[in-house]
Amino acid sequence: WKMIGSILVLTAASGSGFLYGMEQQDYLEKLLYIRHIIYMLKGELEYTKAPLGEVFGRAAVRVREPYKGWLHGLERQVVRRKEDEFFNRDLHTLHLKSEHVIQLKELGSCLGRMDSTSESLHLKLYVERLELEIEKVRESLSAKKRIGNCLGVMGGIFLIVILI
Repeated sequence: WKMIGSILVLTAASGSGFLYGMEQQDYLEKLLYIRHIIYMLKGELEYTKAPLGEVFGRAAVRVREPYKGWLHGLERQVVRRKEDEFFNRDLHTLHLKSEHVIQLKELGSCLGRMDSTSESLHLKLYVERLELEIEKVRESLSAKKRIGNCLGVMGGIFLIVILI
């Protein structure tokens, strides 16, 4: 029974290390999708010259959840002219790190108060900052995956030694 228990402990610990690596990959994909959304918003603003609420509504139709709900919430806020809460609400549904939430809030504080050219410029600046963040995450991704896998296996071996 000890051998079976040991194998189960090692498998569970290795699996947790693997899941950590997958979470890191998923976070990178979230950032890439947010970049895609910002490019959509920028394109809508530049080419249609539509009001901001309408731009959010059009973009929300073309994205997946939870981003769809976030953009619909932004559309409703613009319609109600709640600029003080702009971009703050529903950000928790995206499950981003605090530094990325702060950057999105900074972007939101600029939108809705300027002309479309200035808004487009702010979106461009945000995309540039986001590109740098994506590159940082990309660079550290393989190392974090390796560390997660190694720590999972080592933690499993440590637990096996302690339990036996």
